[in-house]
Amino acid sequence: MDRYDGLARAFVRLADTLVADFDVIELAQQLVDNAVELLPVDAAGIVLADVDGDFQVLASNSEQAHLLELFQIQQGSGPCLQAYLTGQPVIVEDLRTDTERWPAFAARAVEAGYLSVQALPLRLRTERVGALNLLRAVPGRLSTTDIEIGQALADVATIGIVHQRIAMRSDVLNQQLQTALNTRAVIEQAKGVLAERGKVDVDSAFTALRAYARNTNTLLADVARAVVEGADTTAILEAG
Repeated sequence: MDRYDGLARAFVRLADTLVADFDVIELAQQLVDNAVELLPVDAAGIVLADVDGDFQVLASNSEQAHLLELFQIQQGSGPCLQAYLTGQPVIVEDLRTDTERWPAFAARAVEAGYLSVQALPLRLRTERVGALNLLRAVPGRLSTTDIEIGQALADVATIGIVHQRIAMRSDVLNQQLQTALNTRAVIEQAKGVLAERGKVDVDSAFTALRAYARNTNTLLADVARAVVEGADTTAILEAG
């Protein structure tokens, strides 16, 4: 199987993970595995920025790579974090000589056996979610084609991660909307109960309901629920 066949298979596998309930961890792990399989790199890892802006290691193909990503996060600096912050690839051709930018990271990487690094942003238009770190045991940069392939793989993963975040936000909004709708239904029922018991019109019943909630510093939904569940409504009707 040549690399083009492998690349096609990799994109198919990544696409297969983009289903309704896909696992982001599995998607990220698939990405790092594909990167090591298809590119002339020895290790790969993904650092993700969560919704609060904190970084975490999402996936790696080795414990050494995992520890190196953790080290970047603990230090608050490194090529992976730089790629995320700028949205641009970061290339260090020789970590033994290019030590000014991230001396602690360079020393730790060389100690782990990695002499060069290419960090690619996980980005979708203006949105950035993390970065893919590609580590090599030899100095030098990847070819333009290799970097383009790595970025393409990263872009597919980014689509999945962004899609999941949108879905999660959508779920929260849907839950909030459903809660609001349910609450409104209870309030409508409470208005009917008050109107019947107080022999008043529905608007007056609602006015009394709101007044009692304000006077007692109680949520309108809670007062309405109590009415529907059979609470004494005398004080509520008097509030109106």
